[in-house]
Amino acid sequence: MPLFMDVHNGIPEGADAAAVAAAHKADLEVQDRYGVRYLNYWLDVDAGKIFCLVDAPDTASAYAVHREAHGLVADEIHPVLQG
Repeated sequence: MPLFMDVHNGIPEGADAAAVAAAHKADLEVQDRYGVRYLNYWLDVDAGKIFCLVDAPDTASAYAVHREAHGLVADEIHPVLQG
């Protein structure tokens, strides 16, 4: 499957590392329904961004997992070129 990096521009007010970890855990609980694997995430507090690396059949499936798991959909999703 293709790899994608999603980008969340802006950290929800009051969210901290524990909240982001809980959202990632919720993604893992939902991902099988969409044939998706959320592989890792990164929180950049200084930049106000969250990044998620996802193995998914398409961007719509990646969005669907976030939407169902916690409602915090990515602002951008970019294909990751593998070489």
